[in-house]
Amino acid sequence: MTINENTIKGKWLEIKGDVRKAWGKLTDDELDKTKGDMKAIAGLIQQKYGDAQENASDRLSNIFKRFETQKDEVVTAVKSSLKS
Repeated sequence: MTINENTIKGKWLEIKGDVRKAWGKLTDDELDKTKGDMKAIAGLIQQKYGDAQENASDRLSNIFKRFETQKDEVVTAVKSSLKS
């Protein structure tokens, strides 16, 4: 799944917080070095936790999807209010 790059940039602090909640051994510096790349984050998780990268990618994808969905809901609400 491709997540909108602008969504990642705009929500990075929130996304990073959720990733740290799920995988507390990851540091802010390590996550910042990934620049929000899900494959790079999954690789870090694999190194620190020994999880299969595919397993980590699925969990990460769910985190990223949640933020993409929130953005879509906000855009829809704004468009709807403008039509009224």
